[in-house]
Amino acid sequence: MNGMPGMNGGPAADDIDLYDVLKISKGASKSEIKKAYHKAALANHPDKVPEDQREAAETRFKAASQAYEILSDDQKRDLYDQHGMAAFEGGGPGMGAGVNMEDILGGLFGMNMGGMGGMGGGRGPQRPKRSPDENQKYEVSLEDLYKGKTVRFSSTKNVLCSKCSGSGAKEGVEPRECATCKGNGVRQVLQQVGPGMVTQRLMECSACEGSGKVVNPKDKCKKCKGKRTTEEKKQLELYIPRGAKEGDKIVLEGEADQIPGAQQTGDIIFHLVEQPHDIFNRAGPDLQASLEITLAEALTGFDRTVITHLDGRGIHLKHPQVEGEIMRPGQVIKVKGEGMPYKKSDAKGDLYLIVDIQFPEDGFFTEETAASLRKLLPQPEPAIKTDVTDEAQWEDADPEEFGKGDPRGGGAWEDEDEDGAGEGPQCQTQ
Repeated sequence: MNGMPGMNGGPAADDIDLYDVLKISKGASKSEIKKAYHKAALANHPDKVPEDQREAAETRFKAASQAYEILSDDQKRDLYDQHGMAAFEGGGPGMGAGVNMEDILGGLFGMNMGGMGGMGGGRGPQRPKRSPDENQKYEVSLEDLYKGKTVRFSSTKNVLCSKCSGSGAKEGVEPRECATCKGNGVRQVLQQVGPGMVTQRLMECSACEGSGKVVNPKDKCKKCKGKRTTEEKKQLELYIPRGAKEGDKIVLEGEADQIPGAQQTGDIIFHLVEQPHDIFNRAGPDLQASLEITLAEALTGFDRTVITHLDGRGIHLKHPQVEGEIMRPGQVIKVKGEGMPYKKSDAKGDLYLIVDIQFPEDGFFTEETAASLRKLLPQPEPAIKTDVTDEAQWEDADPEEFGKGDPRGGGAWEDEDEDGAGEGPQCQTQ
């Protein structure tokens, strides 16, 4: 393991004096060994020293852990006393086999080293083993989120073999204890989680696949072939409530795969993904859409169904509500109570409609109808009087062209050459 004494430039394994590492005598009791380790771990924990001292502290911390691991075990201590570090392969039996880092560091620093190393007040009660949850994304339309939906589907999951009850052995045969993990189903390993910071975590034993038991090939269950689980098909039902939104989770409890040795079965968790809609945009409980009307309707009014809602209903509006009122491009009107439903009540958000006036096509008006229309519409302001007037030509333009090359318009500064032509985009001044 990287960082262990005797490796990567550290002292050779034969030169290590574990008693000296913990600063104790060879006749020290177990209580004295543990007390000395506590003191060494506290003094050399990488998180408790300045950053420039962390590498050296980490080496001392690991050495103290190795010393405690060997000297706190009577059998290993006897081997060490007789043969030194040569009695252990690679300069030591491996970190974590005998040292309960969770107990020791939990007492020293208030850390719960199990799992992610979060803060805690010690080990606390062990939770029942549980099979992993299964997380899946589920795409859903805005219509289904508005109305709610029930989806039925077939699922194939692993379940404990009914013939061997998950032992993997044929009838009358008892699986034997796994020699690799001593029947625990897990191994303790150290893992570096940051510069100068090491945490201990449990890894599933690969030899027994976490069961703590192994079976001879000739004694395997004929139904599951020793795998301890079989596949089972089941009909499941997924209910999406009205008003659900992007990121909501729908949980099917206990429907994940079963694993041998687990007292609880995990859940299938669906994470809702809202699909884009052609007409409506959603923001929280509110909806937004475009209200397309003609120029005549903007000026003179309308009384009609203007949009089809997510549940198929037509939304009928009448304009004007105030005599003489005219609608303008980009105007926003609100229809209360026609947004998305709330999940826990009968209330709904609001519907916001943005006015989009559809102007007639070119050539729609003849000169005669245009003249009649001019009489009806407001007259223009009097002509501007100047001393000199030029007759100018015009053409359609792209708004993006305005101020091209100037940050006040649509781009970065451009330098000009002697002819006044731009030399291309240049870096902006800071």
